[in-house]
Amino acid sequence: MTSVLVVANGPMQRQMAGPSIRCLELSRVLHARGHQVTVALPAPTDLPDQGFPLVVYTADSIVSLARRADVVLVQGYVLRRHPDLAHVHSRIVVDLYDPFPLENLLVFQRAPMERREAEHLESITAIWEQLARGDFFLCSSERQRDFWIGGLTAMNRVNPYTYSEDPTLRNLIDVVPFGIPSVPASSTQRAIRSRVAGVGRDDIVLLWGGGVYNWFDPAILIRAVGRLADRHPRLRLVFMGGAHPEPGINELMWAVPEARRLADELDLTDRFVFFNDTWVPYEARADWLLDADVGVSTHFDHVETRFSFRTRVLDYFWAGLPVICTAGDTIADTVASRELGATVPPEDLDAVVAAIDHMAADRRWRNACSRRVRDFAAALTWETVAEPLVRYCESGVAAADGGWALRGRPFSTIAASLVTPAAMPRSGLRRTLRAAYDRLPLTVRRSRSMRWAVREVRRLRAPRSRPRSRR
Repeated sequence: MTSVLVVANGPMQRQMAGPSIRCLELSRVLHARGHQVTVALPAPTDLPDQGFPLVVYTADSIVSLARRADVVLVQGYVLRRHPDLAHVHSRIVVDLYDPFPLENLLVFQRAPMERREAEHLESITAIWEQLARGDFFLCSSERQRDFWIGGLTAMNRVNPYTYSEDPTLRNLIDVVPFGIPSVPASSTQRAIRSRVAGVGRDDIVLLWGGGVYNWFDPAILIRAVGRLADRHPRLRLVFMGGAHPEPGINELMWAVPEARRLADELDLTDRFVFFNDTWVPYEARADWLLDADVGVSTHFDHVETRFSFRTRVLDYFWAGLPVICTAGDTIADTVASRELGATVPPEDLDAVVAAIDHMAADRRWRNACSRRVRDFAAALTWETVAEPLVRYCESGVAAADGGWALRGRPFSTIAASLVTPAAMPRSGLRRTLRAAYDRLPLTVRRSRSMRWAVREVRRLRAPRSRPRSRR
């Protein structure tokens, strides 16, 4: 039996988003397989008893919890916020399923460039710290795995030691997608039909599950429904995700108010387009999913799309819903190849209209897609997709390269580039450098490459000589 500490990046409550859901479900799988699981949370929870401890941690207690564990699973900004975790002797598993630096390019796209620079440096530094320390890495797809192997190579983690242990690098990074419960979706009550004013029992319901984030394109669906209103007067588009449960997220998401404003302008709100104002509790989402006819997800064409893994579509699969989604990501490729619904090019309104029209008009085709979805979903349970993590917890070891990668020049180069005068105010530079330096292992601090990095930083900090006056 292995002792596993799962450290959540955000709140884990009845109303929670994807990262916390993933922590909870992976913890359930590990617990069911006989491991001693503890979940560390940054805030109190209202979840019922899970059969394993849910412990609220502080900056001091998290390190103590980690030292008592054989394996520590982290995600997001956990290592960035608690850098002492990097120095515990436990094996560190880093969950890279969410490439959040790519998301943040869109989250802060409309912010002043100064803030965009700061947010990007913060997120990319969090990734560098994870790639430097992790013993084992998880990602959501083979496409993501290629992306992260590039990052690991740049961080000197793909090296003679890790390659010699396993030329495929599966011992270093493997695929653990988002999953679905093994228990079929079941509903306790209606959540949409005859409960949402304006949606009847016989209407055709298109459901947008989850939040409306800046990398999505809800507007194209709203416009498509508006075009089809006369042809399909019983067509309804319902946005399930309301206010995000984590503080600070909602004010960054301009996609939500813009979608509402567009629906108002087209006179579709509460007639053909409906917005739920609250975040649906995780355990209640089946009531919404099973009250719909089609699951929808549309997004723009950008770099986040290529490496994304649309977790809301997994819920559609769980509920047996045919899918209409934008092409370009891994899930969309699956929808197209397995005929689980329809995929459309990005920002192609005519294609979206045609896909919805076909889905609404042809019930036989819709039902055939639904049957294929249910058949495919059987292979996507959390117990199945989490197998690489379970295997690592049972028999995995610390990374083969140990601290060797940190002694390589690439890491020192990156460390130096983080603290250039352009990256932060001069007043905080010395303090930041000292704190970062003190956290490094002694062997790294004494290495030749680190001495080079220190000299390089000093050179960058040196004041430029002023040109002589021509006067």
